[in-house]
Amino acid sequence: MNSTPAESAAASRAVTLARRVLRIEADAVAALADRIGAEFERAVTVILGRHGRVIVTGIGKSGHVARKLAATLASTGTPAYFVHAAEAAHGDLGMITPEDVVIALSNSGSSEELLMILPLVKRQGAKLIAMTGRPGSPLAREADVHLDAAVAEEACPLNLAPTASTTAALALGDALAVALLDARGFGAEDFARSHPGGALGRRLLTHVADVMRPAVRVPRVSEDASVAAALLEMTRGGMGMVAIVDARNAPIGIFTDGDLRRALERGCDVRSARLAEVMSRNPRHIAPEALAAEAAEMMERLRISQLLVVDQDGALIGATTTHDLMQAKVI
Repeated sequence: MNSTPAESAAASRAVTLARRVLRIEADAVAALADRIGAEFERAVTVILGRHGRVIVTGIGKSGHVARKLAATLASTGTPAYFVHAAEAAHGDLGMITPEDVVIALSNSGSSEELLMILPLVKRQGAKLIAMTGRPGSPLAREADVHLDAAVAEEACPLNLAPTASTTAALALGDALAVALLDARGFGAEDFARSHPGGALGRRLLTHVADVMRPAVRVPRVSEDASVAAALLEMTRGGMGMVAIVDARNAPIGIFTDGDLRRALERGCDVRSARLAEVMSRNPRHIAPEALAAEAAEMMERLRISQLLVVDQDGALIGATTTHDLMQAKVI
């Protein structure tokens, strides 16, 4: 369907405006890097030096950013929660203890709701970190630490709606959370423990032992077996493969659906052939304590669908397939 000249002009203007918005916001975030210094270090030191929690507060759009910052801090090793600035003056300040740190977000640094609770925060003995766009604002002056999140202009064509300023505050908050994460030695497993219900938690907390089929369910035969016997065992196991083991139950080979197809293409008579003639030797394997995500990466890289699991003595104790990993939602 052809568009009218007016529609085409409107679409073109929308693209131009969108590009302008992204450039302004990208520049606003990039400019923050040059301001990271002593005050940022003080903010990290203050938070690490307290034994309480971090209370993040704000109003309006800054309140939305504050809520996200609290969630990011909490999920990366710094106990934190969000308190709405308007609710703080009506009882929620009772949550604050002398060992806590309050992070107050306000682009203007003059939000009445925040200024109203400043004396109460101070009286409680909590430390105050302000994140504003105006270093000379009342909130910035009263804070123990001030983080400068000023922007040259908003991305809004009217230079009014909080756009670049909220993006800058969001990025500066992320920088603070990551700096604290690093200082605490917070690792991938710590992160997974706070995200047990998500895909990340499954990838980082699920081990091969959790998803593998135990040895009793893994089809296996000896090296002197016939291809016909191997096919019967493969069918019984339902894994699209059969493991070939020696007298010590150590895997010395594997015979898969793919091996069978290749053998047939070469004209192999499966009724009389010996398994040693067509199996793949030195099969890939993994330890049970390895992460299931490692098994998925190995199988994808090697383009295989099954992986044997062996113990520290090299004995076969299980096997897993891409289907098993998909069922466990690892992939």
